[in-house]
Amino acid sequence: MDEQEQRNNEEQEQISTDASKYIKMKPFVLWIMIFTLVIVSSGITSLFLLNNKDEGSKVHTENSQTEYVGERAEFTKLYLAFDKLVKDYYKEIDQDAVINGAINGMIDALEDPYSEYMNQDEASMFDDSIHSSFQGIGAEIQEQDGTITVVSPIKNSPAEKAGLLPNDKVLKVDGKDIQGYSVSEAVLLIRGKKGTEVTLSIQRGDSALMEMKIVRDDIPIETVYAEMLSDNVAHIIISSFSDDTYDELVTAIEEMEKEGMEALVLDVRQNPGGLLDSAVDISNLFIEEGKNIVQIETKTDKNKLVKEPIAASPGLRVNIPVTILIDEGSASASEILAGALSESSNVPIVGVNSFGKGTVQSVNNLPDGSNIKITTAKWLTPEGNWIHDKGIAPDYEVAYPSYAMLSPLNSAEVLKSGMTSEAVQNAKEMLKAVGYEVGKIDSSFNDQMVSAVKKFQSDNKLETTGEITGETAYLLMDKLREKLLNEDPQLSKAEEVAKDLIKK
Repeated sequence: MDEQEQRNNEEQEQISTDASKYIKMKPFVLWIMIFTLVIVSSGITSLFLLNNKDEGSKVHTENSQTEYVGERAEFTKLYLAFDKLVKDYYKEIDQDAVINGAINGMIDALEDPYSEYMNQDEASMFDDSIHSSFQGIGAEIQEQDGTITVVSPIKNSPAEKAGLLPNDKVLKVDGKDIQGYSVSEAVLLIRGKKGTEVTLSIQRGDSALMEMKIVRDDIPIETVYAEMLSDNVAHIIISSFSDDTYDELVTAIEEMEKEGMEALVLDVRQNPGGLLDSAVDISNLFIEEGKNIVQIETKTDKNKLVKEPIAASPGLRVNIPVTILIDEGSASASEILAGALSESSNVPIVGVNSFGKGTVQSVNNLPDGSNIKITTAKWLTPEGNWIHDKGIAPDYEVAYPSYAMLSPLNSAEVLKSGMTSEAVQNAKEMLKAVGYEVGKIDSSFNDQMVSAVKKFQSDNKLETTGEITGETAYLLMDKLREKLLNEDPQLSKAEEVAKDLIKK
């Protein structure tokens, strides 16, 4: 996930030292004990490698190679390789870097984009993004086949305002090629102090590479936003699932009830996920006590798979008609909520197919402040469906309008009369979408396009140059964003479905 796999990857993060109160503990305790033994053994190994004082751990063979004996014989080759580097490499090695690289290598060998090793700096950033505000661009990213890919921008973040979209591929950061980087490595480059600028080189579909300049800011820590639509249908957006999301949602629901709420549209579009416990708590508001919310599939110490259902418990309930909105940026905890409400409460789903992340990660802190985040379980819907890499299909499929997927304009570039480019075609489509006559939609910046740009500039009190750059580019993208917010076909459909439910 920037940053938000960091918040979120997103995720259904489940801190190993604070196991979910909803899960029966027996198989988990066994697993955690085993994992702890591995970590302790690895810590002893690290101390030995750094100090190389425990002579009783090794014997010398006839050919002078070092053979390690003991309970962890599987590490013999690793020890031999490390000692060889220390002894024979042509210059002094950075032992910490080599050991960190070995841990990274083990986790990379899993070929799991959601498992990773984080050094002290990366671990600190990850912790900040889950439990407090942070400074950056505000986007959930993940690594896919060696490429950093956007899962979803955070609502009201610089990334969202700049036009970053789900499935955008980030190939460079400030000109630095990041192909092959882990999520944590990419985040260290993308994050930065408020007010500073970062340039992302983005590949969107088959379009040409584009440069996106984003000014970093404080990423909003509020995760719930509420408004009243027509006919007493409330619209509540959940932007991520963090420590405080449940309380924020309950407060929002109470406020909407005071305004006369009779039905609710829950909106988890562009929500890349977050904490498992948060998703379970929120699902509990809408599901009858005793019915399943989610099933967690884990491995026992004997490598047998066991499923532990998490059922709705006693507590506060929302007893009005509900619909839920999803899109391709709805991942992880968002999908847990959507699957739970759909299968256990018959809540209709509106939008487009969700992202498809059906695994749970646990964060395990190491003594030096680093950590490893590894996939420890699958999650299944109440009926036992695994949505990984498939996503959840809506009951009412409503696509975004075509102009919602246009590539953002580069405000540093000048588009003017006589030019022919894909950027010109994008600008034409934007102008047409916000009500200006541009003629045929093609890549040519012709006379009619010049007239349309001048009228747009005049209407918005800008210098009438007939060229698109700087403030004109920014304002055009802002107008398009306003149109998307005010003319949202997915929200309109969800509202319509909610009104129909009120009548039943």
